[in-house]
Amino acid sequence: MPLKNTNIVSAAQTKFGALEGVTLREMFSEAVDKATIDAGIPKKDIQAAFIGSFIPEMLIHQGHTAPLLVDFAGLKGIPATRHEAACASGATALRAAVMAIESGMYDTVLVAGVEKMTSVSTSGATEALAAAADDQFESSIGLTFPGVFGIAAVAHMQKYGTTEEDMALVAVKAHKNASTNPLAQFQKEITLEKALTPRYIAWPLKLFDCSPISDGAAALVLTSNDKAKKYTDLPVKIIGSGQASASMNLCNRSDLTSFSASVEASRAAYNMAGLEAKDMDFGVVHDCFTIAEIIATEDIGFFKPGEGAKAVRDGVTALDGDRPINPMGGLAVGHPVGATGTKQAVVAYRELIGDAGPNQVAKHDTAIVHNFGGTGASCVVTIMRRGDA
Repeated sequence: MPLKNTNIVSAAQTKFGALEGVTLREMFSEAVDKATIDAGIPKKDIQAAFIGSFIPEMLIHQGHTAPLLVDFAGLKGIPATRHEAACASGATALRAAVMAIESGMYDTVLVAGVEKMTSVSTSGATEALAAAADDQFESSIGLTFPGVFGIAAVAHMQKYGTTEEDMALVAVKAHKNASTNPLAQFQKEITLEKALTPRYIAWPLKLFDCSPISDGAAALVLTSNDKAKKYTDLPVKIIGSGQASASMNLCNRSDLTSFSASVEASRAAYNMAGLEAKDMDFGVVHDCFTIAEIIATEDIGFFKPGEGAKAVRDGVTALDGDRPINPMGGLAVGHPVGATGTKQAVVAYRELIGDAGPNQVAKHDTAIVHNFGGTGASCVVTIMRRGDA
């Protein structure tokens, strides 16, 4: 049965990028202030906080971040819990908040995600991110995430004929959408020729096939039905939620062209919402690498296996296409790991209420948000519907 009592009533994010001189707690506080005070929601109404953050211990030498962050943001004393699931940290925080509202334990809660990644070198960030992989069998012997997704790309190319140009077209689309998003890390369009420039990170993935190292935060306020009316005339309903796990390492997988956790989580979310992929107006999917977006659109059922690349070539996933994907910019917006899942929900919320400016999709009654972590070992999928739809 669909979830019946959970609403997003406000959503906000900071700018993403290399934010020099801005701390983790300051980014968190900025996002929270935008989602509460600026939205006309008193902080005293927030009963609990669910926070996604992946590796602050490794990036800024700070653990036990949940009470530290809510205290700094002026939410003193409320229950605060940090959720960690690699790149899916923000979405797992969102799912926990949904369950808290649906259970009746709370009627107004905060969901936030935050990460400060530029406080270490590129090699330091790469090493820290590798904690999301299987250390015994993969990362300790040199397999980085660009390498993992390079392997997935090669498998997809061999099985379905996907090309480097197909993946480059995903990057071109991402940068085009991000060019009109003032909160994006990169706000310039790129040509296909530039995206194909052979600066390989892990063959066949090039520079523009990879998400950047980023800082940023995003926040949402969730309420029960009764409380939603207090804050907005146009809430966004969360009507489906699914989560699944898969093997951490690649050697235990039978198929490298699909992520089973994405398939299972999306199936669970659709079943809960009583909807199918064909009922979704647009998607916000995890695109840490361009091949990840192509595979995700197949895993969530937007396209048949092997047809995701063709959909990109044909413009189906463009902002004005029949099935828009990542309309605010995707990987070009930036990827502060713990904040990404929450940012995705912010994007879906803004699209659904018609507040996406030049990035607004035409049809915006329903949306699917797909966020996975590591090598797809964790995945959370959320189905949203505009309140008056």
